[in-house]
Amino acid sequence: MVSGLLLYLLEVMEVLAEQRQQQILDMLASRQVVKLKDICQQTNCSASSARRDLQLLEDQGALVRIHGGAKAKHDLQRELDMTGKSTQNVSAKDKIAQLAVAKIADQEVIFLDAGTTTLAMVRYLQQKQHLTVVTNGVLHASQLADQGIRTILVGGMLKNTTKAIVGTKAVRDLQHYRFNKVFLGANGVHDEYGLTTPDPEEAAVKQAAFAQAEETFVLADGSKFEAVSFVKISDLEQATIITTDLSRAVFDKYSRQTNILEV
Repeated sequence: MVSGLLLYLLEVMEVLAEQRQQQILDMLASRQVVKLKDICQQTNCSASSARRDLQLLEDQGALVRIHGGAKAKHDLQRELDMTGKSTQNVSAKDKIAQLAVAKIADQEVIFLDAGTTTLAMVRYLQQKQHLTVVTNGVLHASQLADQGIRTILVGGMLKNTTKAIVGTKAVRDLQHYRFNKVFLGANGVHDEYGLTTPDPEEAAVKQAAFAQAEETFVLADGSKFEAVSFVKISDLEQATIITTDLSRAVFDKYSRQTNILEV
């Protein structure tokens, strides 16, 4: 009787653990980064149970544990299309975009790469006077033109998924310009591997813009930290990172290598 009850309880505990683990994966799918306290609150479990779940899921390759929680595990070459990217971390991107635009002075020449966070900047650029904006983002160029902002779209090959202009012509075009400020997105921000992105051709465009800038800003929400993608864009110290929602430990770790502006 006792052994049967014990077996039943163990089965129940196993089912509950599986349900918690699925909830954790569902949370990561929508947020990319989850904190331990949020897991405990949402699944009504103890911190020790949540840590065991995270360890098991990491062992299975489903996530990566970080200080105080976990982040989604990404394929080095995986990249969402513009529609997929535009639905992620919308509030954080908007806050980052507003701070980025605050760094721009009237009459400056700037470059915006073809990312969703730089796209969020466009609506706020109308606050500035007599800007010239160079971009490799087709959506960016269209929205800038709608606002009457002087816009230069570099030439080259259109990448259908991200609506970015890439290729050797885009790189050559950028080499003819100088920028007061350059604003780039990055898929990964890592203390050892630097700033990274999945696509070599988009990386080449980012690097070309980087080389022509007086000052470069990388726009990256908290989910990009500790992540690594396929191609390196630059070392951390070469750019100022504008971000949001970093833990104190992560902020302290990365601010030793580069300037971080946190919303």
